[in-house]
Amino acid sequence: MRKDPNEDTEWNDILRRKGILPPKEVPKEDEEEEAETLKQQSVVKTYEDMTLEELDENEDEFSEEDERAIEQYRQQRLAQWQATQIKNKFGEVLEISGQDYVQEVTNASKDLWVILHLYKQGIPLCTLINQHLAALARKFKDVKFVKSISTTCIPNYPDKNLPTIFVYLDGDIRARFIGPLLFGGINLTQDELEWKLSESGAIKTDLEENPRQQIQDQFMSSIRNSFVTTKDVDSD
Repeated sequence: MRKDPNEDTEWNDILRRKGILPPKEVPKEDEEEEAETLKQQSVVKTYEDMTLEELDENEDEFSEEDERAIEQYRQQRLAQWQATQIKNKFGEVLEISGQDYVQEVTNASKDLWVILHLYKQGIPLCTLINQHLAALARKFKDVKFVKSISTTCIPNYPDKNLPTIFVYLDGDIRARFIGPLLFGGINLTQDELEWKLSESGAIKTDLEENPRQQIQDQFMSSIRNSFVTTKDVDSD
């Protein structure tokens, strides 16, 4: 009696592996089912690469299981997008007047850091700080940077206190930097200002140590080396 080559026996499996028997024929119904399964798997695999618009356009091709997975994924993508929009909300320094102060600073969104620079035209350090703040605003887009001519924001504010930076959170002042000495003078670098603002908690700097301390250490090292050299010359 001749054996059926499609029969599921251990011997036939061995013969198929050795190429003596051809691969087992798949019934047409099973082929159609397998093709549909592969199609569904392909759809599920690719939905992660789709935009929200593409998901809407292709929703007729998804099964109920796909729909549940895709809806969950859609919500995750939407939450990520909203978080990104909030995080990248700003990116520039906003000029305000005294009339804007309450709305833009004290009534700013909850959990939002606001950095306010009071300045005047014609003061070089104020101009330098405005340049640094413009760069920092592009770097820290989740922080609101604003600037205002001092006397339009606070009437009769003394020029000797300029530049002044106030740091706010939830409308309350969390840090004050008042007067040129606090900023180290006209040689203030962007990194030094970034570090100073990070100490208030307003920004999350990627600087590993205080740049001003590095300069001070180099300065003191230079003085020590100069002292040693002078002492050696005197000894000679």
